[in-house]
Amino acid sequence: MSTSTLKSGIALPPKEPHKVPIPGQRNVLITSALPYVNNVPHLGNIIGSTLSADVYARYQRVRGINALYICGTDEYGTATETKAISDGVTCQELCDKYHPIHKQCYEWMEIDFDHFGRTTTEEQTKVAQDIFLRLHENGLLVEDTMVQLHCSTCNRFLADRFVEGTCPRCGYDDARGDQCDKCGNLLNAVELINPRCKLDNNRPVQKESRHMFLKLGDLQADCEKWFAQSSLEGGWSYNAKVITQSWFKEGLNNRCITRDLSWGTAVPLPGWEGKVFYVWFDAPIGYPSITATYTKEWEKWWKNPKEVKLYQFMGKDNVPFHSVIFPISLMGTKEEWTLLNTLSTTEYLQYESGKFSKSRGVGIFGNNVQETGIPPSVWRYYLISNRPESNDSYFLWNDFIARNNNELLANLGNFVNRVIKFVNAKYDSNVPSLETAAPASTSEEKLVREVNEKLKQYIEALDDVKIREALRVAMEISALGNGYLQENKIDNTLFNDHRDRCDRVVITALNLIYLLSALFFPYMPSTSEAIVRQLNAPLRLLPDTFEVDSILPGHVIGKAEYLFKRIDEKQADVWRTQYGGSSSDPAPEDKKKKKKAAKAAAVPVFEGEKPEDVLALEKQIEEQGTSVRALKEAKAEPAKIQEAVDKLLGLKKDLSDRFAELSVKK
Repeated sequence: MSTSTLKSGIALPPKEPHKVPIPGQRNVLITSALPYVNNVPHLGNIIGSTLSADVYARYQRVRGINALYICGTDEYGTATETKAISDGVTCQELCDKYHPIHKQCYEWMEIDFDHFGRTTTEEQTKVAQDIFLRLHENGLLVEDTMVQLHCSTCNRFLADRFVEGTCPRCGYDDARGDQCDKCGNLLNAVELINPRCKLDNNRPVQKESRHMFLKLGDLQADCEKWFAQSSLEGGWSYNAKVITQSWFKEGLNNRCITRDLSWGTAVPLPGWEGKVFYVWFDAPIGYPSITATYTKEWEKWWKNPKEVKLYQFMGKDNVPFHSVIFPISLMGTKEEWTLLNTLSTTEYLQYESGKFSKSRGVGIFGNNVQETGIPPSVWRYYLISNRPESNDSYFLWNDFIARNNNELLANLGNFVNRVIKFVNAKYDSNVPSLETAAPASTSEEKLVREVNEKLKQYIEALDDVKIREALRVAMEISALGNGYLQENKIDNTLFNDHRDRCDRVVITALNLIYLLSALFFPYMPSTSEAIVRQLNAPLRLLPDTFEVDSILPGHVIGKAEYLFKRIDEKQADVWRTQYGGSSSDPAPEDKKKKKKAAKAAAVPVFEGEKPEDVLALEKQIEEQGTSVRALKEAKAEPAKIQEAVDKLLGLKKDLSDRFAELSVKK
């Protein structure tokens, strides 16, 4: 391609292979919640963390900002051990199997990490143990005992996932060690009647086990002060602020950070052999440790708060571990760590009329999307345009197809294809000269003015991490392009009878298309690459303002190609049948009866516009659910937890009854 026919200095620089903060400039450190290694990620996992973070990271790059995007698989803990036992492999073998599966899923989805690592590394051990020892030295750890179930046959203390028994509330025979699927009550494993070890079906006994606890309360005041400033300046998501505030309101108690497991980061103290760090103390430390596997200069990112801003992306269920426990763990070392600046969280993405569930095999997973033949850009567009930012949203096959056909194809695809084909056919792919073109008219002045108004909105939205809003604005800018073509009636008549006017329209439209390639780069990178390929131009930086000066006269564009293809609406039923109830791995047989019980206890889905009282009930349920989780995580008194659970179940019953009433009226 000829760079002399393109404006100089606008090309997107190649990605740096080794990034460090640049003194005096804006440096952004981006992380997405580390996915559990024990299964294939589903679409809810992807939009909740990795894809959202990728959009923001790509936006930083297209704006010329130095940003580092770090992620990796979370490989320690009970979830890994349970899955390994189920699959008949070692924990390490399981991790070695699923880590590349995760990596491939994200690569296919065009999620462009600077480094995608894992937590089973020497760096993780070193960083985690160093933080632990500093907390110990600073008097922020205390030893205490916990009553746990111990299986003499297995010769191990049993984590909640390894215990089943009769629910003490409703008598359900297959209640889990942490919750009953039938009545919904949260449980402690020691409360189960006739408990049994899932590994050998023997009855465990209660025994005391000593553990190390982090004295969260000692640093609550410091954490609250930091939270007040960070959440305001960083513009945290609403649910992130509410969840964090609920923890402070309940009061921070000592939290156990060790477990009786063999798979994990070992506790580095004499006499603590056989103990490892609890995964939610250990896992967030994976961010700096994975960065340490990327660069030996990792501390320039993680211990540099004056030069680096930290942005973290996750689903709302991960919030307190990142807004309370991880920051306190870092504060307690008395070192100068880079603490969280902005926390961007989502609600849940539901699948059709139910929930994505790895354990129950419900929903479409990262490997399934590749089987559909639909390109990554369409998946990325749909997920981001449907991002559950303030309320739960739903993945619906009919909606997926409609958005491809009626938005991507009809708007962006139509605009780009119409212009490129016209220039190919009428101008032999050559950009006309400004000398022969008509002067800019009120039509061009209006277009440039409106595009710049929208461009300002787009930049402000993404600066504030309003990811879905910025995508909507980008599509509005594309629609302005279509309106411009319609207003000026670009066709054979314009070319033959008003050539100078046609030249002006073509130059303007091509420059707008080039701007669109930058606007959509964070969202649909392969689509942006297809656009610039047709323009015969490099990927470009996103400017502050739009001017018709990037593609110059004499430039030769490439050949037209379709950005998107129409999807047959009948395909919805095919995919719904194919992917409606299975993930990549079949659900274990023993989950079938639990699935029925969970279904019986679930709140039914109501389709249609929800009345005010229903919306109010849903908000109460969400807030009460947050309160229940906070109480359990804080190890509150069982009676207090049960009182909160009973209130939650009552609210769910009220909502269920209201839905039933509305269904009858329909």
